[in-house]
Amino acid sequence: MEMVYEYQSTIEDEALKRVGMELMFLTPEKMTHAEGITAVELAKLLDIPTDIVKQKLKILYEKDIVRVIGINPKLWKFDEYNFQRMDENDEVFKLLCCFDDVDFDRYFQY
Repeated sequence: MEMVYEYQSTIEDEALKRVGMELMFLTPEKMTHAEGITAVELAKLLDIPTDIVKQKLKILYEKDIVRVIGINPKLWKFDEYNFQRMDENDEVFKLLCCFDDVDFDRYFQY
């Protein structure tokens, strides 16, 4: 019997997009620390399990578009400078630049 594994491209990863977008548009009012937000706080804010948020943060960290500050707690912050210098063909870059289904009211108070 052959095992079939389903591969999910990062371009279709909704949780990754939600974590990345939340960090990208994170405002000081949503943070308890000026340096960033913890994975637990981010998980509560997005209503996503903490272990999944940590997986997505690791992906963003490996792409060098989020920084981690501290050890306990780890504080995560979006790195706008490195994001702007990403390869345009990178799947994560494309995912975070696709604003078709983004509700900007979530991020901004008008």
